[in-house]
Amino acid sequence: MTVDIRARAAGFVRATASDFHGRRVILVDAQGEDLAGALSPSDGHTIAAGARYALDQRLPLVILLASSGSNLEEGVGALDGWGGAAREITRCSGIVPTIVIVSGPTVSGPALMLGLADVVIMVEGAYAFVSGPAMVEQFTGVPIDTDELGGASVHGRTSGVASMVAADMAEAEAMAREVLGFLPDHTDDPAPTLVCDDPVDRLTPEAYEVLPESANGSYDSRDILTSIVDDGFLLELHEDWAANLVTCFATIGGQSIGIVANQPQTIAGTLNITASRKGARFVALCDAFNVPLLTLVDTSGFYPGKDLEWRGMIRYGAQMAFAYARATVPRVNVTTRKSYGGAYIVMDSKRMGNDMAFAWPSAEIAVMGAKGAVEILHRRNTPEERVELEASYEERLLNPYIAAERGTIDAVIEPEQTRVRVHAAFSMLAGKRERLPRRRHDNSPL
Repeated sequence: MTVDIRARAAGFVRATASDFHGRRVILVDAQGEDLAGALSPSDGHTIAAGARYALDQRLPLVILLASSGSNLEEGVGALDGWGGAAREITRCSGIVPTIVIVSGPTVSGPALMLGLADVVIMVEGAYAFVSGPAMVEQFTGVPIDTDELGGASVHGRTSGVASMVAADMAEAEAMAREVLGFLPDHTDDPAPTLVCDDPVDRLTPEAYEVLPESANGSYDSRDILTSIVDDGFLLELHEDWAANLVTCFATIGGQSIGIVANQPQTIAGTLNITASRKGARFVALCDAFNVPLLTLVDTSGFYPGKDLEWRGMIRYGAQMAFAYARATVPRVNVTTRKSYGGAYIVMDSKRMGNDMAFAWPSAEIAVMGAKGAVEILHRRNTPEERVELEASYEERLLNPYIAAERGTIDAVIEPEQTRVRVHAAFSMLAGKRERLPRRRHDNSPL
């Protein structure tokens, strides 16, 4: 049954409480045709009303969006309408899931709506930007078309605005349905549990076979993840943006989980600005909606570079640490190969507050690799002496047992036991409840 909201209001935007592919949601259809979907004051009020109902009724908010911005003929009233809509959508943040599907042009104020959503799905052919090609050319003298400036592929690969890119509207709605399948209606509900026939005691010897013989060899971390999760199914967000970090939803034993994993096949799995932003945002999403977190670690550290440091690597790297440190959902960490330095800390280490930390026997947990350490500590030694010192360093320190002795690794496990042990850990943590100190809000390093 569909319930209309502001059904007789002027404008083209329509808001309803509807069945969206089997899920009860507040659906806001803001896809305009006349005047390229320019928003009138009434349209802004209808979007705001839909968001307000979503918050009041504790239902997910789904917005279908195609708008050229505020209606120029309506003057400041149209801006006020959009401002009210932005405020109400912001109030939904962290309380009910917000998904925006972009089906056409999304320009100026409405484009900022994408930055307020939890998940953005763009249809190929759609585009979004705050300032259009004409304004860009006027200010910079560089001609550019809409697709190059803000097309779906640009936002999927370069800006990170689009969480997913769909071929058409039908695929976009199917993607939204899949995302909602891993999320509860609101923050006070547990994450969904799905029916699953994949045995939780299934061994995963193929997980270890993914690792190359060379310690510096690359591989696709998704091959390990698909061996661990139910039926090998991963729903990845931001697949093409910051590809050195994988963020996805999956289930283990039917329980919805979020996964953050380093990706060694892209810049050796090191963390940079985009990966830190991507990881922090996903951790915050999972924590807001009670989705347990699995972190798979294989990284040699932060990617070095003058450009990254000048652009704020310190601040963005801190976002990952901040997101994990304040997360209260069950958190399990598995180190498969390398975990060095600052990246070891921010990838949900024990001192960042993870609940269970496992490591494979192949794990190397240290400040840095043997070669780098020897070059710093023994820079005056001969090359032959350095080779011997590197071998000694590897034998003494590059293993998970030192960390296990200190209690920062709970258990060193065989790779084939990974699925079994991770499921057991999440089952044990199912009743975890953690209270945060009362305060107006935190001050994250944006």
